[in-house]
Amino acid sequence: MKTLFIGGIKSGKSLNAQNYILKHSDNKPIYLATTEFIDDEMKLKIKEHQENRKDDFITLEEPLQLYDAISKKQEAILVECISMWINNMLYHNFTFEDMQDELKKLFTLQNNIVFVINDVSNSVVSANKLTREFVNISGKLSQYIASECDEVYNTVAGISIKIK
Repeated sequence: MKTLFIGGIKSGKSLNAQNYILKHSDNKPIYLATTEFIDDEMKLKIKEHQENRKDDFITLEEPLQLYDAISKKQEAILVECISMWINNMLYHNFTFEDMQDELKKLFTLQNNIVFVINDVSNSVVSANKLTREFVNISGKLSQYIASECDEVYNTVAGISIKIK
C-alpha cells in the first residue's frame, strides 16, 4: 500500500504519518530522511524529528537517490519528506523529469510506503524564479504521487482527513 500525507508546514502531517506507519507495520519501519544539513535552523528541525520518532524506526539518510536507498529493503518505509527531496534535487541540478523518474521507480516497489509532502498550492506566485520552479514541481509531483497512492490524507491543525 502507498499512502500520502500532505499539508502545510507545521500542520502535523509528519507526526500523523509516523503514527500511521507504526500502526500499519508488523515490524520496525524505515524512516527515510531526505533533509540535508543546511543551517542551524534545519539542524534544530532535524533534531525535533529525531526526538519525535525515538527508537521506533530504522533511520536511513538519503537526500537524492531514494530508490537506491530502499530498493532492497523489506520493511515499510516513511519518506520524510518529498518537499526537502525536491529542494535537494533542484540544488543538485536535477530536472523535473529526473524527479518523476525516481518517484516512478518507488511505485514499482512492493513495500508499504508513506510519503510526506508540503502543500504549496495555496501560496502566492513568487517573484523569485527558483521559488516558482519549486512550487510548480512540487504541485505536479504531489498530483502524481496522490494519483498513484491508495490513500491520501490532508492534514490541517494536527488533524489528518482521508481524502482518497
